Amino acid sequence: MRNRNMNKFGFLKPNKRLLRAEPDFRPMARLLQINWIYVLLVCVMAGVGYVALISAGGGSAKAFAAPQMTRFGFGIVMMIAVALISPRVLRLLSVPIYMVSILLLGLVLKIGHVGKGAERWINLAGMQFQPSEFAKIALVLVLATWFHRIGNERMGNPLRLIPPAILTLVPVVLVLKEPNLGTATIIGLIGATMFFAAGMRLWQIAILVAPIPFLGNFVYSHLHDYQKARIDTFLHPEHDPLGAGYNIIQSKIALGSGGMWGEGYLHGSQGQLNFLPEKQTDFIFTMIGEEWGFVGGITVISLLGVMTLGGMLIALRSRNQFGRLLGIGIAMDFFLYCAVNLSMVMGAIPVGGVPLPLISYGGSAMLTMMFGFGLLLSSWVHRNERDPGFEEEKQI
Repeated sequence: MRNRNMNKFGFLKPNKRLLRAEPDFRPMARLLQINWIYVLLVCVMAGVGYVALISAGGGSAKAFAAPQMTRFGFGIVMMIAVALISPRVLRLLSVPIYMVSILLLGLVLKIGHVGKGAERWINLAGMQFQPSEFAKIALVLVLATWFHRIGNERMGNPLRLIPPAILTLVPVVLVLKEPNLGTATIIGLIGATMFFAAGMRLWQIAILVAPIPFLGNFVYSHLHDYQKARIDTFLHPEHDPLGAGYNIIQSKIALGSGGMWGEGYLHGSQGQLNFLPEKQTDFIFTMIGEEWGFVGGITVISLLGVMTLGGMLIALRSRNQFGRLLGIGIAMDFFLYCAVNLSMVMGAIPVGGVPLPLISYGGSAMLTMMFGFGLLLSSWVHRNERDPGFEEEKQI
């Protein structure tokens, strides 16, 4: 028989008694427990982005850098506020947040703004917002809640994996219909990571992975023409150097011209002469490599790696399942952002619309990533709290 505190999906319903059961909440004490070293790393990476965006704006902060820092200022306040929220409250809010993200993805297909052949944005209060970015964070939150509910010992039951599989597939399908293959792939990988981190058995993983190689031809046949062109360009960019292959060729030229020490700040030939496309968004790292060289590029990559590793360590320090899964999901989201963007601009994978977090220009990616960092820091702040099992939590 279903407990009266549960909804029909098996999640806890928000109610006043559960909120009153919130452990001792002392904002100032919690504020001191925030991992300020990680906050400093976030600020350093945003500073790198500010400097790079000034260069992308031709030496002026007005075009890209100033608006981006305004968003970052709002984002840092949001991040700190989210970090103070208890995991219990986050679990209660996980389903509503997920449902809002799905609703926004559905609105994109109906009233979305078309850009570069895809409907990816909607206008909210006069601002363009990309719901697929928010959907990644919402998925991490709802999957962490679900796996916390069922516990590791019940992961062996395949029926317990059907609901989280559906929760993962719904945003993947909606994002694919925009179409946005790159982000849909990242969402799927985040979901797979959450399954693995929650204790999915090896035989279950083998069953899920086995069909993937056979789906390649089917997926390719259903891609849009511009997506097929990206794959063909990735394999043979020289076949259309002034068309589909232009972006990646110019990116490689810019990275190569940077050499060891770079051409100097505001002196990159490809970037400053506007040969480099999308230099403020997808190809921002190319500008960094051209102006600061191999040394500057490897420094930025190292900082991004430290942030990823730091996120994983924060997650693993949590003494409760929900905090661990939440931290791992956010850290994986950040890692995939970085890995896909860097691989893309270096020509290792086909070009897609994936920004470099905290550095590329863009409001949706910036704000949703800051919200995600807030969730990560929440798992750190509350890492020592006793995390009751689902049966105990229902009785509160």
